[in-house]
Amino acid sequence: MSPAGAARADTVHALIERGAARAPGAVYAVSLVDGGTLRYGELAASCRAVGTLLRAHGLRGGDTVSLVMPNGLQTLRLLLGAMHAGMIVNPVNLLSQPEQMRYVLGHSDCKAVCVAPEWEARVRALLAGLDRAVAVIVAEPDGAAPAGEEVAGANASAETAAAAVAAETAAPAPDAVALLMYTSGTTGVPKGVMLTQSNLAANAHAIGAEHGLVAGDRVLAVLPLYHINAFAVTMLAPLAHGGSLAMPGKFSAAQFWAQAAGCSWINVVPTMISYLLEGQAPVRAQTASIRFCRSASAALPPEHHRAFEQKFGIGIIETMGLTETVAPAFSNPLEPSLRKLGSVGRASGCEACVIDAALQPVTNGATGELAIRGPSVMRGYYKNEDATRASFTPDGWLRTGDLGHRDADGFFFVTGRIKELIIKGGENIAPREIDEALLAHPAVLDAAAVGIPDPHYGQEIMACVVLREGAACSEDELRAFCLEQLGRYKTPKLLRFVEALPRGPSGKVQRLKLLELPA
Repeated sequence: MSPAGAARADTVHALIERGAARAPGAVYAVSLVDGGTLRYGELAASCRAVGTLLRAHGLRGGDTVSLVMPNGLQTLRLLLGAMHAGMIVNPVNLLSQPEQMRYVLGHSDCKAVCVAPEWEARVRALLAGLDRAVAVIVAEPDGAAPAGEEVAGANASAETAAAAVAAETAAPAPDAVALLMYTSGTTGVPKGVMLTQSNLAANAHAIGAEHGLVAGDRVLAVLPLYHINAFAVTMLAPLAHGGSLAMPGKFSAAQFWAQAAGCSWINVVPTMISYLLEGQAPVRAQTASIRFCRSASAALPPEHHRAFEQKFGIGIIETMGLTETVAPAFSNPLEPSLRKLGSVGRASGCEACVIDAALQPVTNGATGELAIRGPSVMRGYYKNEDATRASFTPDGWLRTGDLGHRDADGFFFVTGRIKELIIKGGENIAPREIDEALLAHPAVLDAAAVGIPDPHYGQEIMACVVLREGAACSEDELRAFCLEQLGRYKTPKLLRFVEALPRGPSGKVQRLKLLELPA
C-alpha cells in the first residue's frame, strides 16, 4: 500500500499492529532517563493490556481518558493504548493554571484520568467538584506497567470487571475520534480539538514522506507529549515508517547534544533554538548522525536560523501547523538548496491557500489569511458548534487565523496572527516584522511587539525585549537601531526590558499577555 493510500483509510490502531507484525524486535522508544526500551512487539502487547485495564474501569470505545503525566515510556503506552482500544485520549497541559485544568477535566467528559504520582492529590482535588464519577489510575511515567484503583466514584463490580477483561473490542474506525486536545485558551476558555484516527494516521504518513524517514531514523523527543507537535511528530510519525524516538524527561539546553547523540533528526521549537545558541557547541561525535533539525510551532527568526546552521552545522527545516491540523501543514523541502529562509514552506499533506476578508482566494504575493484543507484537518471543536462553524469557510477550508502570503513557487510566509495585527493610523503592521528587526541587534536574545491603545493613531507599538546575559543596551540605543532598521513609523513607541516573554507550551509568544507584564 502506498503512503497516500494508507493515509486515506489508516488508523493509529493499524499503525501499531502493522509495526509489531513487521519487526516485533525493533526498538520503538528508548528512555534517556533510565535506559529502558519499548520494542514494537512489546508496544502492541502493552496497548492491548492498557485497553483491558481501561475497560476494567468501565470505559468503552468512544469514551475519553485524560492524562496528567510528564513524558516517559509509560506515558507513551497509555496514550497509544487508549487510542488502540478505540478510546479518546486527552493529554492535559501540565503548565495549565488549576482553574484551566479543572475546566479541561470537566469539559472533556473524561471517565478516567491517568496521573503521575506527584499529580494525584492535585487531580483528585480538581475532580472533587465534578458531578460524575471519574476513575483515577496512578502510573509512573517511566514505569513498567500501569497500576491503580478507581478513587473517584464507586468501584466497578467484579462481574463488570471480568466481562471487560474478557471483552475483545473491534478495531476503531478511521473516522472515530482518537484525540481531544485543548488549545491554550489565551483569548478565552480553551477549545477542545477533535482529531480522528485517520487524521492522526494521515499526518504520520505525511511527515515521513516529507522528511524521507525510514526505519533506521531516530528522533530526539524533547517536547512534552501534551503538545500536538510532540504527540504527532515524535510519537506517531515513527510508527508510520518503523522508526524510533529517544525520550529524555524534559528539555535541557546543557544536556541536549549529549542526548541527541545517535539520533538522525531533532524536533524543536524556536525557543529551544534560542537557548541552544546561548550554549556551547557540541563535539562532532554528538552531531555526526543528525541529518536535519526540524523547527515548528512558531515562526523562526531568520537571524536565529542562520546562526544555528552556522554554529552547529545542521540544516534547519522550518515547518508550521496547528493543533487543528495535527501539527504540520507546511514544510520546507528536505533538499537544503530548495528551502527558503523565513518561509514555513509549502503545503505538506494537505492543500493551502490565502484568502481575503470575503473568504475569496488572493493572488500570489497578496497578504491574507492562510486556509487549509486535507485529510489531517480536525472534525471540529468538542461541544462548540459555533466555534467549529466559524473556523471553516462554506466550501470546507479551515481558517487558521494566521496572516501571510504565498509566493510564485508555492512557499508560504507567515507575518502574524489576525488578532495580533497592529493597526496604526489605518496601516497594518505585522508584529513579526518588529520582532525580527530587534532580534538583529547583537544584545537582544528575545523580543516581541504588540499593539497598545493610542488616542491619535488608534494603536501604537510596544516591544518587550530580553537582553542576552551580560549584554548592555539602553532604550535610546535600541530605538536608534529600530529607526535605522524599520523607519520612524514602525519604530516602537514604548520599549520595555523584561526577564522573559510569556510563551505557551509550543513556544509561541502569547502577545496579548505582554500587556499584563509588570512595568
